[in-house]
Amino acid sequence: MKPAFACPSGGKPLPLYATMSDPPRLDNATVTRRLLILFALVAGLAAACWITYSLAWKSGVDTLRRNAAVRAERTASTLKSTLERYESLPYLLAEHPIVQDVLTDPNPANVKRANLYLEDLNRHARATVTYIISLDGYCVAASNWRGPGSFVGASYQFRPYFVDALNGGVGRFFGIGTISQAPGYYISQPVRRDGKIVGVAVVKLDLEWFQGVDASEPLVVTDDHGVIFLSSVPAWKYHTIRPLPGQIADSIYQARQYAQQPIAPLPVTIERTLEGNAQILRVGGGRSAPRFLASRRGMDEPDWHLITMSPVDPVDADARKATIVTAFGYVSVVLLAFYWRMRRARVREMMRSRALLQKAYAELNERVAERTADLSEANAQLHKEVAERTRAEQELRAAHDELVQASKLAALGQMAAGITHELNQPLAALRSFSDNTRVLLERGDQASARENLEAIAALTERMGKITNQLKLFVGRARPRSARAPLVRALRNVVALLQKRLQGVELEFVLTDAEAEAVGAPGGARAPLNLADDHPELVANCDDLRLEQVLINLLGNALDATAGMNPPRITIEIEAGVANLSIAVVDNGPGIPDDVLPHLFEPFFTTKEMGHGLGLGLAISSSIARDCGGSLTARNAPHGGAIFVLTLRRARVQTSPARDPLTAGS
Repeated sequence: MKPAFACPSGGKPLPLYATMSDPPRLDNATVTRRLLILFALVAGLAAACWITYSLAWKSGVDTLRRNAAVRAERTASTLKSTLERYESLPYLLAEHPIVQDVLTDPNPANVKRANLYLEDLNRHARATVTYIISLDGYCVAASNWRGPGSFVGASYQFRPYFVDALNGGVGRFFGIGTISQAPGYYISQPVRRDGKIVGVAVVKLDLEWFQGVDASEPLVVTDDHGVIFLSSVPAWKYHTIRPLPGQIADSIYQARQYAQQPIAPLPVTIERTLEGNAQILRVGGGRSAPRFLASRRGMDEPDWHLITMSPVDPVDADARKATIVTAFGYVSVVLLAFYWRMRRARVREMMRSRALLQKAYAELNERVAERTADLSEANAQLHKEVAERTRAEQELRAAHDELVQASKLAALGQMAAGITHELNQPLAALRSFSDNTRVLLERGDQASARENLEAIAALTERMGKITNQLKLFVGRARPRSARAPLVRALRNVVALLQKRLQGVELEFVLTDAEAEAVGAPGGARAPLNLADDHPELVANCDDLRLEQVLINLLGNALDATAGMNPPRITIEIEAGVANLSIAVVDNGPGIPDDVLPHLFEPFFTTKEMGHGLGLGLAISSSIARDCGGSLTARNAPHGGAIFVLTLRRARVQTSPARDPLTAGS
């Protein structure tokens, strides 16, 4: 086909100035003017970006300061209200007679009564620990006197809150406990009797909850020395915001305020100081360390300072975004002006090119006519291909209908062959029982003949059930919740195959998985006697379908051991908590590796023509799946094949019933 469009100049693109003279060269004045314009535009862009960044950053910092002030006020109020709620508790404790009695006369009775009182008071007040210290600095009673970390008997002479209370004042102190190793806030009051100080009452509060009050941004609380003792960032605790003088560091160490924790300065670099006691600082080393806006708020009593840390990175990011938007806007305006100027030049150029376009249109019309002829030819070819495709689809639909009909006939043949296979064993058993009955009648053994006739009636009923199962097998319907005693099914199968089992070593073994799991003495594996009913071995399956599977498996094992000397078949039953597993093990030649994957396919058989239809294992596998179980096959390690039928176990106790097939055995 020819191309749809072509250039007017014989397939080659036209030069930009085909009908124009060469473009004029720029003189030095024009070049200088353009460079000045470019410099002015770049300078304007830089100025606009700097102004935008400065204004956006200042606005963001002001917003951060306002939010930090509100956050600090709210947090300080929460902390102060908590401390004020417990401020009067040591005073009330010091005024109680029980406390005064134990300090003036610390006999065992007074100590016990004080311990019980402090325990009850601490539980109702919801404090951490409440305890009493005598004048010599030893704790005589505490609310935690029952626990392993009791304060009773501990010395607190070195604690500042004890010294302050002995001097008649109120002691307030935050530190790490010497016994519990847990940080807390201590409030102490002197205990007086008859105007004399006889001891000190102390209440300890746990303030660790404060660290999670507002964990969205860093928050720290420092004592009067600048040591961080509360922080939403655990790594910052027990650091200082500034280096400590040696004398203050020695006093903190002697008072064991922070349990001999190494008090090191926090790596803080102040970048800028703002008005209102605010600072821009960087915590950590290097340029990648996070930057914060630090706002400080003091607390009157105790002499603590609350410092809020607001990250500055979002402010920087917002300022950068505003700067980028401004830069894009500025560049967009410049480009729009440049576009307007170029458009005017373009209009002039288009007017010059109109003459060339008229000539191109004439050649284009000629090309379009040629292309139209090509399209008409292609359209005719397409109609022809559509007609051929329609005929092919009709032939394919007819072949599909014939294939569906053939599939229906094949399914009908499979069902007929399956019923024929399932009726072979009962018919053989009928022949055997009828021959035995005739012999028994000739002998005059009426009782045995009657039992054989009852067995013949049971087999007839069984054949009727097999024919009634046709619809269930074809429709793959799930069986009803029927229960089949396993031992009775095995007796019926042995009776049906009694003639073929002559000369075969048949062994039944029972394995109790529950007893084996707990290590029962004597072992969990024992021979199984079919004369016993074993009512606990019941499977969730229809009894007729269970016998069908067992007949197929045992019949295949008999065929496999036909040439062995001696033939041996073992039926192993494993009783689990939820499942019953029946394994049929033979000493035959085993299953070839290429046959094993196709073993359960319909009409697949390794027997000679006339000795099997290849439906037994396929039907048995289908029955196992319908009953909620499975049927698998593998080769035994020492030769032979193993077929394992697994069914769900029914936990019911059934009374033994008389089986017409084994009544005479």
